[in-house]
Order: sequence, then C-alpha cells, then structure tokens
Amino acid sequence: MQGMLTIGQLAKEAAVPISTVRYYEGRGLLDAEKRSASRYRLYGPAALHRLRFIRSAQASGFTLEDTSKLLELRDGHGEPCAEVQELVGARLEAIEGELTRLRRVRGVLRETLTWCQKPRAKGCCEAVARLDEQASRASGRKR
Repeated sequence: MQGMLTIGQLAKEAAVPISTVRYYEGRGLLDAEKRSASRYRLYGPAALHRLRFIRSAQASGFTLEDTSKLLELRDGHGEPCAEVQELVGARLEAIEGELTRLRRVRGVLRETLTWCQKPRAKGCCEAVARLDEQASRASGRKR
C-alpha cells in the first residue's frame, strides 16, 4: 500500500476539499483504486493525476460533462483530436455568449452607479426607483 493516498491526502495534494473528491467520485469522474483493511479509500498516483486533470479542465472553462468526455477521449485509444476540437469549439461559443451577456450586465451596473451618484432628494434612491419601474413594466408585459 506504499505510495497510496487516503482521501484526505489526495485532496491535500490536489489542493481541493475532500468534498470535491467525493463529488467527483459520485459523478463517476474519479474512483478509489483500493480500500484499506479499515475500508478507507486509497488512491494512487494515477488518481492524483486524474484529479489534477479534472481541475485543469475546469480552470480552462470546461464543464464537468465536457471534462468527463475529455477523460473518456484521453483514456481511449485512437486519435481524439476531432472530438476534442468540437468540444473546445462548443465551449468557446458558450463563453462568447456569456461574455456578451456580462457586457450587457456591466453596462446596466455602470448606468445604475451613475444614477446612484446623482444628487437626489433625501430618502430617495434613483437607482432603486428605476429598477422598480423596470420591474413594473416587465410585470405588465407578462400579464
């Protein structure tokens, strides 16, 4: 059992909480390689590498579903480049959409901050009043 890590040691080596390791196990992304006599999960170097791969994929913007597919492609045989390229393209398209949405949100927040910085009557917040007005208009549209 030399070279094997407990779940706590694995989590520490990968700089993630133990709950993250358990979550990935529950999602089928990671498995314990063995169990100790006391039934503790034990992980080898391959599990640590796999956990780091998962974290790296997530840091690169991939969803857990994408990451699962990447792991399948990585662990399979053959040339997965076309499938990986498709995954990367889909993720990039999703990120572009999110950036567009975030730019709109940024614009609204900037405008709201401008409203907040204008002189106003005591007890009145122009930003809240305008947001309330927008909410009322949106509620009226749905009826």
